[in-house]
This record gives sequence, structure tokens and C-alpha cells, in this order.
Amino acid sequence: MTALWIAHVTVTDPEAYGEYARLAGPAIAAHGGVFLARGSRYVQLEGKERARNVVARFPSVEDAVACYRSAEYQAALSHARDAAERDLVIVEENPA
Repeated sequence: MTALWIAHVTVTDPEAYGEYARLAGPAIAAHGGVFLARGSRYVQLEGKERARNVVARFPSVEDAVACYRSAEYQAALSHARDAAERDLVIVEENPA
């Protein structure tokens, strides 16, 4: 069953975060991830507002977790750790 990778981000160092984004995109694609929303217009209704919101669809929860744990994604993430405040969750999609 497909899964959604949902990230809510406040960027604190745009240059370093740009390097993360440059490296993360190919790592996500290599694991079957497809971006559905990436920094798009949003409306915050509850919770802590984060200016950048990203949603990617993966073939499965396992594929999304494998992406996160991959050497390629971890290399990208090393640029984001001190460049952003992030929340990331992987949610299995319900069948239509």
C-alpha cells in the first residue's frame, strides 16, 4: 500500500538547506518517491506553522523508511540538520 512522506519545515539557513534539497530529491526519486507538494501554497489551521511543507508518495511505508535510512538521503540530511527545524512523518495511504 502506498505511503505519504509529510514534512513540515522552517528553514533557518537557506544556503545549507538548498544543498539538502539538491541532494534529497534524487535520493527520494531513487526509492520510488514522487513529490505531490513541495513548498506550495498552504493554509495553517492548527498546530505549529512551518513555512515549507512537502508531501511525497512512495510505493510503501517500507520504501519511504528505506529512503530515509539510505546513505544518499542521510548525506542530504546532514545539510538540513543545522539549517532547519523539521517534522517528518510517514503515513500509509488508505485505499480509495
